[in-house]
Amino acid sequence: MFDTLYYQDPYLRAFDATVTACTPRPDGLFAVVLSDTAFYPEGGGQPGDTGTLSGVRVADTQEQDGQVVHLCQGALAPGQAVHGEIDWVRRFRHMQCHTGEHIFSGIAHALYGCRNVGFHMSRGWVTIDLTPPLSPEQLAEVERQSNAAVFADVPTVVSYPDADALRTLDYRSKKALSGPVRIVEAGGRDVCACCGLHVARSGEVGCIKVGTQTPHRGGVRLTLYIGWDAVQDYHEKQQSVTAISHTLSAKPHEVAQAVARMAARNDRCAEEIIALHAEIFRLRAALLPQGQDKLWTFTQGLTPVEIRQFADILAEQAGWAAVFSHAADGTYQYAICSRTQDVRPVCRALNAALDGHGGGKAAVVQGAVSAGQDAIEAFCQAFPAGRPVKPV
Repeated sequence: MFDTLYYQDPYLRAFDATVTACTPRPDGLFAVVLSDTAFYPEGGGQPGDTGTLSGVRVADTQEQDGQVVHLCQGALAPGQAVHGEIDWVRRFRHMQCHTGEHIFSGIAHALYGCRNVGFHMSRGWVTIDLTPPLSPEQLAEVERQSNAAVFADVPTVVSYPDADALRTLDYRSKKALSGPVRIVEAGGRDVCACCGLHVARSGEVGCIKVGTQTPHRGGVRLTLYIGWDAVQDYHEKQQSVTAISHTLSAKPHEVAQAVARMAARNDRCAEEIIALHAEIFRLRAALLPQGQDKLWTFTQGLTPVEIRQFADILAEQAGWAAVFSHAADGTYQYAICSRTQDVRPVCRALNAALDGHGGGKAAVVQGAVSAGQDAIEAFCQAFPAGRPVKPV
């Protein structure tokens, strides 16, 4: 297949060919084979091309049994002459990404002995899996040298060494290869066995930028933004920084410090709110009976943290104390606390009686019940105050 049009000229956008086979598929598409093609079939981590054949949409291109199969949305008659057109913007993006991935992986291998054990092109970015993992400083150095290789604008060289030459060639490959091997030299920094399509010169890659970094199977999974993807990613991030800059009245290069200051203020405000709630809850608790076996009260609009805080304060003056807060969905969220008793039996009985759910530890449980205030009142009044409990 190395003599196909897409290998002869990866920049070929349109071509003419003859349909040699057309087979309907269960998914409603038609598997079309041509006398020759510029459509690249999925392989080597690179997606298959899309486009048209004489106006019929090609939804994907795959290799099956040594043939390039065009998955078309309409039938084409065997013997029919067709004019093919590639979705060039999409294809060129794939060529940029594939070449950029070669450069980055090759430099990571040369500098730190990393192996690329996974490669996938998504819509808008590329992911690669490297092992062993790299430190932030090492990743930054790989990124720096990768872009230096891009800016050097050196040719991408494709060759097919014979067996003798291949034995002496130092090249990357994910698996043992047999038969003709296609070798791609990218950016002057990587030599790799690859069946994909690449840009003619490293300068066409444009830019390589590392995004997210996630531990993965003993190594690291990286998101790379390459070429036009890097431009789009920069555009989106610049829009976000500009919006934050306007919101915080800070210069764009100072937004990180401004956000840190705002987060610190928010933390202080949260602490003050907790203290104020505690003061309010203690004032409300003072209005309720002291020294009871059990104590409960109703409120509305509290968060789960606030409900628990209120119940914990009430537990200072009763065997066990419960707070029920009416929520927007019509349920009552609750917390039950005790300083001296195991409140889990109360929780289980409450959930069973009032279609509730929740749980927790011996000293505190939380959940919600689908019942009204009258039903909750009736349960609390009827629940045996003298039920045996274990000390907390």
